Amino acid sequence: MADQPEQSEKTEDPTSKKLEDAHKRGEVAKSQEVNTWFVLMMVTLMIAFLAPTSAEQLGGMLRGYLSNAHTLSLDRGAMAGLWMQTGRDLAAALAIPFLLLVVAAALGNLVQHKLVWSADPLKPKFSKISPLAGAKRLFSPEALVNFAKGVAKLGLVSALIMAALWPELERLETVLISPAVAILPLFHDMAVKLLFVTLLLMTIIAGLDFMWQKHRFFERQKMTLKEVRDEHKESDGDPAVKAKIRQLRMERGRARMMSRVPEATVVITNPTHFAVALSYEEGMNAPICVAKGVDAIALKIREVAENTDVPVVENPPLARALYATVEIDDPVPEDHYKAVAEVIGFVMRLKPN
Repeated sequence: MADQPEQSEKTEDPTSKKLEDAHKRGEVAKSQEVNTWFVLMMVTLMIAFLAPTSAEQLGGMLRGYLSNAHTLSLDRGAMAGLWMQTGRDLAAALAIPFLLLVVAAALGNLVQHKLVWSADPLKPKFSKISPLAGAKRLFSPEALVNFAKGVAKLGLVSALIMAALWPELERLETVLISPAVAILPLFHDMAVKLLFVTLLLMTIIAGLDFMWQKHRFFERQKMTLKEVRDEHKESDGDPAVKAKIRQLRMERGRARMMSRVPEATVVITNPTHFAVALSYEEGMNAPICVAKGVDAIALKIREVAENTDVPVVENPPLARALYATVEIDDPVPEDHYKAVAEVIGFVMRLKPN
């Protein structure tokens, strides 16, 4: 698509949100070789440990049929019952191996990524049926790597199988003249040997392919600088909107603060640059700051105080000190008790009895 950024422009590592969105779409780092390894490992274990028992069960079932063949009825009802019994016997013998294979296939996915519940891969997409898109995928670097990987894997596995079978050629030559009871153990031993050797090779292949798929997935999820900025805007909010919200909050906070100025006992000023409104009632441990401000806000505090008959006392050093050390709704620090007490005492004496 023309509006899609080129991979060379994607220089930024993917964010956690980008990776999470990819997971929701069903896009994960997955190596099919890891799945194959788990299934192959389970097949090896089953042939090594379960195959003799399963073969004995199936052999016993077939021996029973053959030994009692002359007693079997050929009518429709009897044959239907025979097929149902045969199906149940086969299911009982193969149920555990089948279940183990399903578990192995599931583990092959779970060790690579967490569970994915997404219908996105099932949605019809034009790119999946487009001949041009299909040709691009067919001759893409990733397709060529997969082709080379398949050829190399086939060659290596074939070479290992030949190396494992070569010492067994003499034993294989005796198969035609060996009794039937000796052939199955021979084939069982050789199958286990071949599967074990193949499993060792697949361990290396699966490990390398998993690291390659993780790398490819990470590269595909990389982002451009614009995408990173856009995501930050979506997650943190537009800076302009955030500034507007911050401004509204400040204005509301200032309005609430101004509404408390008439409750103040005294307003200490600089006289124009600083203003601190203090409230004190008998029995309080220390006066409480109900409003403070500089410049325009200080003038507004003074104006409200004068309009509501709150005493305004000019004491520049104390006004600056209180503005720097006390927050709204906090008590006056002990360092300023004496100076503040003198101001409040002065104001109290001015009030008519």
